[in-house]
Amino acid sequence: MKHKTILVTGGAGFIGSNFIRYFLNKHPHYKVVNLDKLTYAGNLENLKDVQKNPGYKFIKGDICDKKLVDKVFKKEKPDFVVNFAAESHVDRSILGPGIFTKTNILGTQVLLEAARKYGVKKFEHISTDEVYGSIKKGEFKETNNLLPNSPYSASKAGADLLVRAYFKTYGLPVLITRSSNNFGPLQYPEKIIPLFVTNILEGKKIPLYGNGKNIRDWLFVEDNCRAIDSVLHKGKIGEVYNIGGGNEINNLKLAGLLLRKLKKPKSFIRYVKDRQGHDKRYSLDISKIKSLGWMPEYNFEQALDLTIKWYKENQNWWKKLK
Repeated sequence: MKHKTILVTGGAGFIGSNFIRYFLNKHPHYKVVNLDKLTYAGNLENLKDVQKNPGYKFIKGDICDKKLVDKVFKKEKPDFVVNFAAESHVDRSILGPGIFTKTNILGTQVLLEAARKYGVKKFEHISTDEVYGSIKKGEFKETNNLLPNSPYSASKAGADLLVRAYFKTYGLPVLITRSSNNFGPLQYPEKIIPLFVTNILEGKKIPLYGNGKNIRDWLFVEDNCRAIDSVLHKGKIGEVYNIGGGNEINNLKLAGLLLRKLKKPKSFIRYVKDRQGHDKRYSLDISKIKSLGWMPEYNFEQALDLTIKWYKENQNWWKKLK
């Protein structure tokens, strides 16, 4: 029996590396090819436990490099593509939006064109709830307009629209997932939960934007990996699927919760000037993905405890990065 091949782009990053590990365990009959540029957020240490797996292969490369991407598709003949490759940090996008436009939009187009040329059976694009913008009340549905507010989310929205266009114009079999804020092991310590946890472990104060009242819905990374897998195998071609954890909490309460769990006082909070264009609240309607049989398995506090434990036990990993 010929093994199916899945090309995972950006697989050395936080969600991508967790997905590859999950996928190799869940689907041992697949060959997984990981194409990653290894930017500051890509780290082969994230996958050192799977590097000797005969079903796993790593290729260093940039999704914007048309010649390389064409070569990879021609040689590896992927049945499926799951595109995690992206610049993803909002603060960095405010300081330098150019690389976000290049990687997230042009890079996605290069992949779409290769997928079309080589007859990929499914192309799953990993997006974000931030493409919808901010919502005061209620929840975003997949049919809501895209109203991104940061250069990062605008670049992701642009990529989403390109993916849709390749489905409508060329009939490319695409799928899109938009998840809420992920957290868990192996997350680069610039994002709020690992930044706060590692700062607290180092005895440093934690920087909180504005009044801390911005609300996010938190999703444990392993739950997201299962959801992405569900959409890949059960999702309807051409459709978008929201993935949320149902764990809405404002940043001030999140900071307080982490400080309590790590037995530190609230005086560890250092209020800083608010981020430009800071979205107030994200919230997703996840009834559509529930219809595929997916539900989050981890409750928020349980997943947070597992995450804190991982950062406590893997200080060599994050201290080098900080």
